[in-house]
Amino acid sequence: MERIQEIERSIIKKYRKVIWCKFTKAIRDYELIQNQDRIMVCISGGKDSFLMAKCFQEIKKHGKVNFDATFVVMDPGYTKKHLNQIKENAKLLNIPIEIFTSDIFASVEVIGHKSPCYMCARMRRGHLYNKAKELGCNKIALGHHFDDVIETNLLSMFYGAEIKTMMPKLHSEHFPGLELIRPMYLIKEHDIIAWSKYNNLSFLNCACKMTQENKIDEEKSKRKEIKKLIEELRKKNPYIDYNIFKSMENINLNQILGYKDENKKYFFLDDYEERKK
Repeated sequence: MERIQEIERSIIKKYRKVIWCKFTKAIRDYELIQNQDRIMVCISGGKDSFLMAKCFQEIKKHGKVNFDATFVVMDPGYTKKHLNQIKENAKLLNIPIEIFTSDIFASVEVIGHKSPCYMCARMRRGHLYNKAKELGCNKIALGHHFDDVIETNLLSMFYGAEIKTMMPKLHSEHFPGLELIRPMYLIKEHDIIAWSKYNNLSFLNCACKMTQENKIDEEKSKRKEIKKLIEELRKKNPYIDYNIFKSMENINLNQILGYKDENKKYFFLDDYEERKK
């Protein structure tokens, strides 16, 4: 059996329960793919997005939904070494990628924003939406996984003073007709790592120019801090990550101080006396 066949087989056989079934479950439960969809699958060069691309290829072969997938890599200013690694992995994994360039790394460096990672993410999103529109796609697939979701939940609470989550799909505010989907939503990061190690695959970790030049200390990032906190909490309660995730589905509106609905804000005293009756 050729190596690529072994890699593909591992997704639907050895890692069926923790990767393949959770990928298809997210697609079903959140209605991420419909017939005639044209999906731009975004590959950053990391383990998450490359696995997502392979899962898309597998569901295209074995699934019942008729859709088209285009695999796109945006080069925000990678070094030649990192770009070559992406190309080599795409070739190894038999993923036909289209690469387009942007100047995001250089732009973020010039802007000098106090939160360069935030600015980079926003600029990336804009370039990706424009590319999807150019390709005639109606959906953009990103490789955010389960751990990204629960980390975002806690980041919002601890540093944003609000309760909100990373949604499995959402409509673009500035690009009508385009929708962002996250089919890796239920897959845990340690299972993605296990899959890549089992297949002896090596992907980009962080190819950020500013991190490499020590302009950003990744170890001091808020997300890294939250990741470590969850790891510690998991030692005391092995279900802690699942509980954080499910809490976003189990919000009791009768026992919260307030909430926001678009531009409207509700406070529990607004109808406190009426509810007594």
